[in-house]
Amino acid sequence: MEKPVFPQLLQICVVVPDLDEAMRTYNDVYGIGPWHVFEFNPDTVSDMYIRGERVDYSMKLAICDFYHVQLELIEPTDNHSIYAEFLRTHGPGLHHMAFATDNFHETIERMAARGNQVVQSGNFQGNGYAYIDTLKDLGFLSEIYKTPPGFEHPAPVRVYPAGR
Repeated sequence: MEKPVFPQLLQICVVVPDLDEAMRTYNDVYGIGPWHVFEFNPDTVSDMYIRGERVDYSMKLAICDFYHVQLELIEPTDNHSIYAEFLRTHGPGLHHMAFATDNFHETIERMAARGNQVVQSGNFQGNGYAYIDTLKDLGFLSEIYKTPPGFEHPAPVRVYPAGR
């Protein structure tokens, strides 16, 4: 192999049944925070797909920068997403890792050639994302982004703990 498929780890995600409880535990017990909360739903995300079909889904998520890696907590707020499937099947836990990639579309094609298909995707206010089924190879899903130059993350709907 000439170069790695995923040159950098960007994020580790845990799916949780209760976002507020999880943020309290991470922050108040383990000192991991502050958390920036966002809502992903048809009002904030376009081009939502699950396994190639157009499907609306929604979730609340919180992100935190932790030693140069972003931690993410996701609480599904409907039963349609791969996060809801994960909670039903496995309970809370490690869901995916997000990686940098040199070329979003080439990475999707390269993974598809291995049989690793995109299982969910969307576009959060200009930042495209895709989850690739790397379970058989890596034991977790992999997420990649298609971030346009100059993209600025929107303001969170709230921060926990407040004032940080």
